[in-house]
Amino acid sequence: MGIARRELLSWGAGFGAAALGGLALPGSASASPSAAAFSTTPRGLPTDSWMSRLNGSTSLLDLTIPGTHDSCCENPAYGTEWSHTQNWGLPQQLTEGVRFLDIRCNGLQGAPDELGIYHSDNYQHLRLQDVLDQCRSFLRSHPGETVLMRLRNERAGGQALDDTEFMRRINHYLDGLGYRGLFHFYGWPTLATARGKVVLIADFTNPWGLIDWSSGENGYFDTQDLWQTGGTDPLGTKGQRIVAQFDKAFLNPGYSKMFVNFLSYAGGYWPKTSSQALMDRSIYPYLNARTQQRARFGIVPMDFPDFHVNVLQMLIDKNFV
Repeated sequence: MGIARRELLSWGAGFGAAALGGLALPGSASASPSAAAFSTTPRGLPTDSWMSRLNGSTSLLDLTIPGTHDSCCENPAYGTEWSHTQNWGLPQQLTEGVRFLDIRCNGLQGAPDELGIYHSDNYQHLRLQDVLDQCRSFLRSHPGETVLMRLRNERAGGQALDDTEFMRRINHYLDGLGYRGLFHFYGWPTLATARGKVVLIADFTNPWGLIDWSSGENGYFDTQDLWQTGGTDPLGTKGQRIVAQFDKAFLNPGYSKMFVNFLSYAGGYWPKTSSQALMDRSIYPYLNARTQQRARFGIVPMDFPDFHVNVLQMLIDKNFV
């Protein structure tokens, strides 16, 4: 039987680096330039407002949408390096062009109506209202943009919530704290409908008919999220899955579901190291060979986009080639 994700987060430091050895390759993706050097993509698109350049009649299903995995896990002190997946905070992620956020919540100790942001049972010292306020601030200053948000009941540790209590707290945020107007709730919208809004993707049990997340396939999503596998070259297998999902999305431009292609991998490796190896071996070569090819790859979440700004910007440019 495979290792549970939560067990991975508690393992001692050092195994991932030792298991990977010298797997990260030199070359293009490992030489990603600093994010501070960029405010526009190679095609000249401002990263903070790239969606505003697109026709409002465009469906979100027709886009390539760069995102982050475990979007708020930017401090290894709030867990370990196993749970550290980002260096940029949400405001910088959004400014740099990220438009999908992976937000995971448990109950917040001492606050009976609130939700905290967690990676498994590791509290990230942010509340859901902090995340929503940051999104609202960005969208008010960039009204041509939208943010897609997977909102997950993490169900972990002493602050785990059952379905009924999680929904009660979500309603508290929507109505008690006044965030309902921030969201688009039902069905995949056009950009004109989604602009200035957070498109809510529900990864929690609900009876409301929201866009329901799937880590596999349902009526809304076709998702690649292989985070652990066996064999002698697990990162090679993960890279093959990533490329196959890119190809599937490219070859099915009229598909009625949102493709999702996670570039992140756990499986016993440090997130930073697995991310770099996958970028060098599979992701950057695939995208770099197709820079003149428009594609609707769907949602593409990644770890540490600050280390891979070239990949982040190539994904943005896919919408305009």
